[in-house]
Amino acid sequence: MEPKQEAALAGPGRWLAQHVRMSSIKGRIFVLFMVTFLSIGALSGLHLWNLSTVKERMLISERYDDLLNNILEVRRVEKNFFIYGDKESLKEARVYMDKVHELVSEVGDDLPRVVGQDVYQRFMATVAAYDAQVQRSLAGEAITAKELRDPGKQLTDAAEQFRRIKRERIHKAISRSSILPFAFMGVFLLLMVLVIKLIALGLLRPLDVVKNTTQQVARGDFSPIHHDGTGLEEINALVDAFNRMAQELESNQEDLLQARKIAAIGTLTAGVAHELNNPINNISLTAESFGEVYGENVDDDGREMLRDILSQAERAADIVKNLLDFSRTERPVFDTLDPARIMNSSIALVKNQFRIAGVYLETSIAQDLPPVAGNLRNLQQVFTNLLLNAVQASPQDSTVRVTVDTTEDDRFVRFCVGDSGSGVPHEIREHIFEPFFSTKEVGKGTGLGLAVSYSIIKRHNGRIDVGGEEGEGAEFTVLIPSVSEQDTACALRAGSES
Repeated sequence: MEPKQEAALAGPGRWLAQHVRMSSIKGRIFVLFMVTFLSIGALSGLHLWNLSTVKERMLISERYDDLLNNILEVRRVEKNFFIYGDKESLKEARVYMDKVHELVSEVGDDLPRVVGQDVYQRFMATVAAYDAQVQRSLAGEAITAKELRDPGKQLTDAAEQFRRIKRERIHKAISRSSILPFAFMGVFLLLMVLVIKLIALGLLRPLDVVKNTTQQVARGDFSPIHHDGTGLEEINALVDAFNRMAQELESNQEDLLQARKIAAIGTLTAGVAHELNNPINNISLTAESFGEVYGENVDDDGREMLRDILSQAERAADIVKNLLDFSRTERPVFDTLDPARIMNSSIALVKNQFRIAGVYLETSIAQDLPPVAGNLRNLQQVFTNLLLNAVQASPQDSTVRVTVDTTEDDRFVRFCVGDSGSGVPHEIREHIFEPFFSTKEVGKGTGLGLAVSYSIIKRHNGRIDVGGEEGEGAEFTVLIPSVSEQDTACALRAGSES
């Protein structure tokens, strides 16, 4: 077989292998319809064959009738011969006997099959005997009535028996034909049971589980549907999609609660920060004025206390600034930004902190990264905060790792900052982005840096997560949506208007 012919034959087989799988609803329905089609075709073919057989037997049965009629004609001529002594009648008998031979030849193998080989041979022997008696009489020999009537009666009885048996066989064939409609009904009932079983077990039961689980999701229970993946492919895909949806809903629910919590705290802290800002400024100005006017008249302890007042006032001002940044709700103007520029400019801002702390920086920034839509100052604030936290968490002579690349589907640009510290315990990771939550010592942090970073990344339609194994350092991952050239204008407009 030529390669083209093999390819042509392989085409349907490949299509069947790809599309007709018994593990799928489509495959099972296809197989059921094919079985139905083949069953109907087979039963229809059987019915047509049976009708053809009955028709053929009816035609052959006419030959059996003709055989009997010719034998009866022979007997009539025989009777005329013995009653009237008309030898010319024997010539007519000879003609009818020739017709008997012709009819036996026309029936062919059907006669031995119907009556049996032994009966057929006895019948043919009787025909030959009767034929011989007729030939003797025509030759002028004297024959008795018994010599001719006995084989003649045997021929008549045999022909009547043949016709009766043939008709019985025709009646049986017709009876078998009457059974075929019930066979059709049985096949359809069987296929209906299989379809109902497929629908009930393969579709309705899993869909009922999905319905009940959907109601649980509506009540706030995001537990996934447990399945072993051995069911129908479409149902497995539906369950997997539902579980992913439930997981995303649970994640989004947590993000929504976090956002609402931050918004509520932001509203409170905005008012507090504005109220504290003026007194803190007054304290700083008063302390500075006091130092300038009366500094020479104050002893060393007094000057130390004055410096402490200024230091604490400055720290309080920084806290107020962080509070104002945290509570800021207006959207910044978005620009098209190069991810490498974002990270490199952020690293430049904290480069001296790495040198002072004795911590090494290891960077891996991919080439040809897609642009992102964002505000450079805000994103620098996020990554500067993450880099400073990494420096503070890492011991001397350790390394902070920075990588910038894209996710597998290129939909997000991924920024990772990993330190060499003790890591973030799993039990506090869900609180790490909450306002005023800090793992640093008292007085070393405000607990607002990561909360502000979380808020900024959310405004960029991104995501920030913390990972890493406890005892091996923490790794913060920021995902920001990438934009293609044709989508850049839309992204910038959405970022500015949202």
